[in-house]
Amino acid sequence: MVITRFAPSPTGYLHIGGLRTALFNWLWARKNGGEFRLRIEDTDLKRNKQEAVDAIIKAFGWTGLNYDKEIVFQSERFDIYKKYANELLEKGLAYKCYLTPEELEKIRSEIREGKTPSINIRKYRDFDGELDLPYVVRFKSPLNEDIVFEDGVKGKQIIKAGELEDFVILRSDGTPTYNFVVVIDDKDMGITDIIRGDDHLRNTFKQILIYKAFGWDVPKFYHVPMIHNEKGSKMSKRDGAVDVMEYKKEGYLPEALINFLVRLGWSYGDQEIFSMDEMIMLFNPEDINKAPSRFNKEKLDWLNSHYIKNSSNERLEKLLRDDFGIDIINHDKKEILIDELKERVKTLKEMALEIEKILTPPSSYNEKALKKFIKDEVISNLREFLIFLNNKEPKLPNEWHDVMHEFLEIKGIKPKFLMPPLRIAMVGDTKGIDLAALLSVLGVEEVKKRIASLIAKFEVF
Repeated sequence: MVITRFAPSPTGYLHIGGLRTALFNWLWARKNGGEFRLRIEDTDLKRNKQEAVDAIIKAFGWTGLNYDKEIVFQSERFDIYKKYANELLEKGLAYKCYLTPEELEKIRSEIREGKTPSINIRKYRDFDGELDLPYVVRFKSPLNEDIVFEDGVKGKQIIKAGELEDFVILRSDGTPTYNFVVVIDDKDMGITDIIRGDDHLRNTFKQILIYKAFGWDVPKFYHVPMIHNEKGSKMSKRDGAVDVMEYKKEGYLPEALINFLVRLGWSYGDQEIFSMDEMIMLFNPEDINKAPSRFNKEKLDWLNSHYIKNSSNERLEKLLRDDFGIDIINHDKKEILIDELKERVKTLKEMALEIEKILTPPSSYNEKALKKFIKDEVISNLREFLIFLNNKEPKLPNEWHDVMHEFLEIKGIKPKFLMPPLRIAMVGDTKGIDLAALLSVLGVEEVKKRIASLIAKFEVF
């Protein structure tokens, strides 16, 4: 059975690169009828944050990446790691290293200066005795063999073991290191396939040595190139490398973000839009691109607008209320309002702002719009239209359309002398949804109030 995992450290937010890694692992497990596990790598006790753990779980819940079985916390497994470290010591595959911090710094300094270190970092590799001094436990890396594995994305990978240092597996305070515990956990969890960022590629050679030291089967590795910004550089917060839940706050739908991320580095022909079922059916990590992908916000916005258009009004109304505090569930023209905005906006946040702008009487007016459209004769037209509405009861957009055109015919004026001024009176600007739909949403009495407010601004009464 295929068993994959996602193993974040709870020291900061879950960003989209991490979510993409989780998605690839989730899809591969679901495609094969296997398991997708979540492990929290919280061995760094000083930097761990409970809110980071909560944020990771919340992001999984929002995006629908459900995990199997209980979450594994590394901080609860320290005794297990020490047991395995002692096993390697007993087998002579690891050793206690008594190098002092000063000696280690001297080694590093000389390496930085291009010198051959005067102290051998493997000084205690074959030391048989015991010293009453602080020590770390180092893995005894083979000196004369090649480490080889077939990466599912990058192909054959090879390195001479002698190029690897005798890396630390237990620190002087007894806490284990990443390259050691990750192997123990993956073995105990039965992980068969590991899909992760290619920044871990060199770590994989060290981890393979640990697998072989215990005689364990080595999982299949897939190292995924990183996500770059649109210029091909490392992602920053400005580029979108923010907490996954920030995308929810900005009004993105989870299916849009998931669809966007699956296409960052993976493709199926020219298809751009995928349902979750299609992703599961079509995804194969061996099809992941070898080159880094580029984050394209325009593509994300396009996908999000697609999913908004194809969402039910009921769902959007609920999201607007729960996530943005915009409650139109009991508004009698909510269907007209949502239908109009669905075709225009890129995000739910944008939709929320537009609704707020429509339903709240304007406190100010666009000065450029006033200068362009509000002339003395236009104010006169608005006054007459206000009186004209006293005998009318339009409710639906088509009825408002007929009322406006009837007035234009009676007055013998062009639409520009009524319609842009009307929109300015309603929302303070000339941009927005269809005017007849806007007037329908507001209703006759509110329309009259807003016309009167604009007229009052010019002290016509």
